Amino acid sequence: MRTGAAPLELAELGERASRGEIDTVFAGFTDLYGRLRGKRFDAGFFAAQVAEHGTHACDYLLTVDMEMEPIPGYEFSSWAKGYGDILATPDLSTLRVASWLDRTAMVLCDVVGGDGLPVPEAPRSILKRQIERVSAGHFEAVGAPEIEYYLFLDSYRAAAEGGYRNLRSAGWYIEDYDALQGAREEWFNGAVRRHLQDSGVPVEGTKGEAGRGQHELNVRYSDLLTMADRHVVAKQCLKELADGMGVSVTFMAKPYDEQAGSSCHLHISLERDGANAFADESNPFRWFLGGWLAHAPELMVLYAPTVNSYKRFQPGLFAPTRMAWAHDNRTVSFRVVGHGDATRIECRLPGADCNPYLAFAAALASGMDGIAQETEPPPAFSGDLYVAEDMPEIPRTLRDATDLFEGSGFAREAFGEPVVKHYAHFFRTEQLASEQAVTDWERRRYFERI
Repeated sequence: MRTGAAPLELAELGERASRGEIDTVFAGFTDLYGRLRGKRFDAGFFAAQVAEHGTHACDYLLTVDMEMEPIPGYEFSSWAKGYGDILATPDLSTLRVASWLDRTAMVLCDVVGGDGLPVPEAPRSILKRQIERVSAGHFEAVGAPEIEYYLFLDSYRAAAEGGYRNLRSAGWYIEDYDALQGAREEWFNGAVRRHLQDSGVPVEGTKGEAGRGQHELNVRYSDLLTMADRHVVAKQCLKELADGMGVSVTFMAKPYDEQAGSSCHLHISLERDGANAFADESNPFRWFLGGWLAHAPELMVLYAPTVNSYKRFQPGLFAPTRMAWAHDNRTVSFRVVGHGDATRIECRLPGADCNPYLAFAAALASGMDGIAQETEPPPAFSGDLYVAEDMPEIPRTLRDATDLFEGSGFAREAFGEPVVKHYAHFFRTEQLASEQAVTDWERRRYFERI
């Protein structure tokens, strides 16, 4: 069920380029953070050359930190290896008009090494490998994320020049499901829905969330490779549309200590022969849930990849703090929702800062291992998990989560030794950057009174 069939065919791109309707194609892939990296091409040249042969890029893009600094210690790429090239090969099923940009199309790429094989460390490669395992089990994984974000009236440049302090939220009170405040912000959210729809990303809707200026975007479910691609396109649309309007959005998991964090709940089910294999909470459902829950701690870094991610996990703010599952209970990590053919598992661990390829890959690796091992989940929880002190806590910091990931035999089995070493180094680099930074909190607390 490849529900994300190409919104723009290559032949049509060539025709529209000849008429001047499209003159630019962006071709790119995500780095480890989930940020798009790539090149812009003349549309005619892309159609004639790049679509078939791909384009080269520096392999350091899979090793840099947030500031684009080449970080030593990776085996994949380094100064010692000369920082050579990788090949970005367009997946033409993702070719689409980027309607929020002028006369522009975009396409997502797979990352290929000099041996002609997919680069195992590339996020899209990691998800595709797990999807192959799902297919080998005669299933298809489908689902969708809930993408949350905060909207501000300041431009990105103004926010940066002001040190991201005293930003003007688009809303001035909590607007969860609020019709009036939602209407006030339709100038942005309505434009997002329309542009995504016009760009081959079918949208269900948007709604106000539990923070001031916070919103949620829902994209229609599909197979998980298509969905991860749509997720990446949606985030890029939101950022670039905001930038063009002179405002800004953030996908930080916890932008404010006193407000709700931004999550990215993952809804997943398996299909077999076009039918929901989770219907009536069958064996595949129970075992998938059992495996997903059992392996969540050791793969936590793939759901919560930054230092900021772990500040979202606080009691009473609709983010989980302990590992458990339940039916329709928003205090747990895994919430089972829907009935019959609509039965699905909602994982409430990921924040809005997750890389969707990695988060979906972690879910599939865990769930399919549960099916292979026939892992039964613990009994469903009932009540307020925030006060259940006998239930296991989720990892509390990026350091703790990285320790679990790096020491996980399951992670090595699922993703391979090179991938685990690559990402453990990536997460430790992020942790170290945080530990070396002097923050506003420290200056406020210690400048005068220590």
